[in-house]
Amino acid sequence: MKLDPITLEILGNKLTAIAEEMCLTLQRTGRTLYVKETADFCCALVGLDGRFFAYPRALGVSGFVGLDCTATLAAARERYGDLEPGDVILTNDPARSGGLATHLPDLHILEPFFHDGEIVAYGWGFLHASDVGGKVPSSISPTNHEIYQEGLQIPPVKIMRAGELNEDVAALLRANSRTPEANMGDLRAMIGAVGTGRERLRQTIAQHGVAALLDVQRDLVEYAARRGSAVLAKVPEGTYRFSDFLDDEAGSGAPVRIALAVTLADGRIHLDFTGSDPQVAAAINIPSHGRPHAWLTLRVLALMVTLDPGIPINGGLLAPIDVTAPKGSLVNPLPNAAVGVRHAAAVRVNDALNGVLGQALPETMPAASGGTIIPVVIAEPARHGGGQNVQVVEPMVGGTGGRAGFDGADGRDSSISNLSNNPVETVEAETELEIVRYGLREDSAGPGQWRGGSGQMLRFRIRGAQGHVLARGMERLTFRPWGSQGGGAGEPARLELHRAGEAPRSLGKIDMLAVAENDEIALYTPGGGGWGHPFDREPEAVLADVRRGLVSRDAARRDYGVAVIADASGRASVDDAETEALRRDRPTPSALGTERERWDAVFSPARLDRLHHALFALPAVQRRTSRQAVLDAALAELPSAFPREGAIDDALAHAASRFDAALISLEATLANPAADLGDLSTSTRSS
Repeated sequence: MKLDPITLEILGNKLTAIAEEMCLTLQRTGRTLYVKETADFCCALVGLDGRFFAYPRALGVSGFVGLDCTATLAAARERYGDLEPGDVILTNDPARSGGLATHLPDLHILEPFFHDGEIVAYGWGFLHASDVGGKVPSSISPTNHEIYQEGLQIPPVKIMRAGELNEDVAALLRANSRTPEANMGDLRAMIGAVGTGRERLRQTIAQHGVAALLDVQRDLVEYAARRGSAVLAKVPEGTYRFSDFLDDEAGSGAPVRIALAVTLADGRIHLDFTGSDPQVAAAINIPSHGRPHAWLTLRVLALMVTLDPGIPINGGLLAPIDVTAPKGSLVNPLPNAAVGVRHAAAVRVNDALNGVLGQALPETMPAASGGTIIPVVIAEPARHGGGQNVQVVEPMVGGTGGRAGFDGADGRDSSISNLSNNPVETVEAETELEIVRYGLREDSAGPGQWRGGSGQMLRFRIRGAQGHVLARGMERLTFRPWGSQGGGAGEPARLELHRAGEAPRSLGKIDMLAVAENDEIALYTPGGGGWGHPFDREPEAVLADVRRGLVSRDAARRDYGVAVIADASGRASVDDAETEALRRDRPTPSALGTERERWDAVFSPARLDRLHHALFALPAVQRRTSRQAVLDAALAELPSAFPREGAIDDALAHAASRFDAALISLEATLANPAADLGDLSTSTRSS
């Protein structure tokens, strides 16, 4: 390090303040709810090495601190040569940006900051745009199977040339969006925000000198790396394993596995995703490029910051992390894979990291979070003139998991994002919707000595004559958020359509749902998993939850062994004698949920590891269909709604036997490439 500790601290705080002022500028001047309310954006300062050296601590999307701008800058230099003052590079291309962009609605910009004719840093900003084309409004459909369906791909190009808007690029953006003016308004706000960073950095150079700025870029990153490594050195060394599942491939197919082995040693951590399923023909792939990407490492960064709250937030946190992500897998797909709903898989990666690290630090790590982030979107005719109004209604999440000494947070999920909720009044002012109810969901939290956080429920009425509702990223409809250390699993998600004169209809996952006037949509998100046995929870804490409407009296009795009655004044109270009697027996809660237990009874980790080994010996184009064929051989012996519906032990055993036989056939094809993979399953799953 070249700077003394005091100067480093002063400059570190100043530069963080600049990044936060950039964010405030963007939020205050943004056009759409995505930006000004949901806060799906961020800004930062980028060093000459392409890594963030100053990042906000409390504004915007916290999880992108691990992104890398190197590939984007290299592509821009290859196209344009040397950049000039006033140039601004724009991209949303996951491939050509090297994973800086991870789906097409995320617009990223980079502006070089000059001093005496030399680039001394870069300003970065990103925001989630309302619409960049593609087959559905808002551009994100879980059922897309290639990136070409997801909208306009923008390789690194100049949106600003020497301080002037590049009208050619702007014309392409406008022509490929359902919301061109909203997009341009947000883009101009982002350019202005980065301009704020340029001016503040100029003032910093005037006060401290350019040499100090160049030194602090390196020193801050090295300092964060050293402190991050010191945190990891305190974690018990060893290799830990955990796996978790996405419900399916965007509403069809079998569950999708994320397997993770973590090795901790000498202040470093290695994340090995070998055993995770091949990439899917749905939009849930994570374009990590096989690197320690933000979407694969966020929980590790959160652990560092939790155990060392004073650690600088910058790209140096990635330095002690290594990643193995097999090419062609869900977490490192081949080019052109659909990635629009990559956050659904990223949430599950976070849960898997939580499960692994919880083995090493059981008193520190929480149970699973709600495990889903569902930006509910309304697409409706614009009120004035042609075009469409595409707005996020709410970024719906569940609750966080309980942990030793603390209940989970209700209606919040810190797993990969810190997006804000949208005020009801703002939603109703900017859309043709009426919010009927928005609050916490009763009995959704996983029971525990420290219960999980409660999920949310949102119900809204369509006031316009027509429109479409999108709810991308829906997960945990089958596999529940798991509990830890004796705690129980949270409730799964649920989506319903309420139409006049009809019974409520359960929808499951949707892509683009056509709605009519007076239709009502109700979405219920999962609660987080519980930590510790629920019968160890203080009866008064259970009573408080009953009084707040978070736990029903029936659930208090069933899950916590607490008898809640109404006293003479009608106020709820605890019947101590009956509670003591109820707690004499201590049932064992289902930590994973019965659905996961049924699945594991057939598709055990050892069987799936063996399947993975066979699949990745095949060409990439054969992996998905071969996997489904092996799974179908077993699923044909089980109810169509398995694992939601139960199955007797004999059926589970027979299904496992069929799986083994199909796997043997697959392994035989590796020795005989001429074998017909279509013969792996002699019967298919009933529809």
